[in-house]
Amino acid sequence: MRQNTLVALALGFGMLIGSIPAAAHHSFSAEFDSEKQVEKRGYVTKVEWTNPHVWYYVDVKNPDGSITKWAFSGGAPGQLMRRGIRKEQLVVGSVVNVDGFRAKDGSNNGFGRSVTYQDGRNVFTAVPQDTQQK
Repeated sequence: MRQNTLVALALGFGMLIGSIPAAAHHSFSAEFDSEKQVEKRGYVTKVEWTNPHVWYYVDVKNPDGSITKWAFSGGAPGQLMRRGIRKEQLVVGSVVNVDGFRAKDGSNNGFGRSVTYQDGRNVFTAVPQDTQQK
């Protein structure tokens, strides 16, 4: 009897822990607005290569000289790596142009469809199904 209770508790705990990443995952249309395209140029300040989506941060210089910090979501690390995209390709300190879509809440967050370096090299950070409306 005691062993059954321990097994049931362990299974319940495992199911609870296993559901946390699934709850954190979201579809493109849940968070981003496909009608609000953004194009930003700035310096990469940070790269978070974690599930469920990578995030990279870009400081954008405004016309008045002030800096606006932007956060861009990309594809899942596993999907990106299968397409040959590695964390090392998003280099902190580099000037990049980011093309994507703004967050629905109007914050300085976006879904980065692509990143282009000054020399024309292109790093696609989205996966095709992420940019389709759902």
